[in-house]
Amino acid sequence: MGDRVKDKVAIVTGAGSVGEGVGNGKAAAILYAREGARIMLVDHNLDAAEETRKLIDDEGGDCVTFQADVSKSDDCKSLVEACVERFGRVDILHNNVGIEIPGGIQEISEEDWDRTMAVNLKSVFLTCKYALPHMERQGSGSIVNISSINAITTLPALSGPYGASKAGMIALTREIAVEYAPKGVRANAILPGMMNTPFVVAALTESWGGDVGDMMKLRDAMCPTGKQGESWDVANAALFLASDEAKYVTGATLVVDGALTGMVKTS
Repeated sequence: MGDRVKDKVAIVTGAGSVGEGVGNGKAAAILYAREGARIMLVDHNLDAAEETRKLIDDEGGDCVTFQADVSKSDDCKSLVEACVERFGRVDILHNNVGIEIPGGIQEISEEDWDRTMAVNLKSVFLTCKYALPHMERQGSGSIVNISSINAITTLPALSGPYGASKAGMIALTREIAVEYAPKGVRANAILPGMMNTPFVVAALTESWGGDVGDMMKLRDAMCPTGKQGESWDVANAALFLASDEAKYVTGATLVVDGALTGMVKTS
């Protein structure tokens, strides 16, 4: 156990994984707890959040679970209120919820667009809206929003709503950072690249041909490092941004992609 966020209170949305393994939200929650934070684990699937809770409990961490649909205002208000009631404050807000529906513009329905925007972008607005007054009163706080390199580049599995929502997250993060900088609150975004996570397996396997093994080989081959990243790479970046080590870092976009976005496309 470390102390990089010792005595801080963190809300982690999307704290469960959609399948076997450790996704970005789960990894962040575990790492925050290992470094001394108390955690509210938020997920629409309570069983998934409970799996994360058990891992943290087994390591001696302090956490509670909360079931919520973060695309809904009442749920976001309730989860922040529950966190403050349980722990007395909110120091870290880690927004990790997201869905991706593959397809081109003609394949994506209006309902797909609206749902993606609600889950991926509106949720960040809502959780921030209710957490920021508490951070402002404290005179401190750190918001970490998990965006994607799809916000700044197009990937093989086309999804206009996903890319647009993740780009919107960067803009929203910047606006919050500027508005709340005088109040001691920071906001930053992380842009993960190709990651081998349960979310990728669940959301994208079909669009990559239907074979998980083949998909992973193809994705590995696209990366300059020869392999995809993992959830712990994103979690370690989040830990830095959430900690006081990043006290002068706000409004930033931190790309975690093994140099993928630095490659020159030849076709």
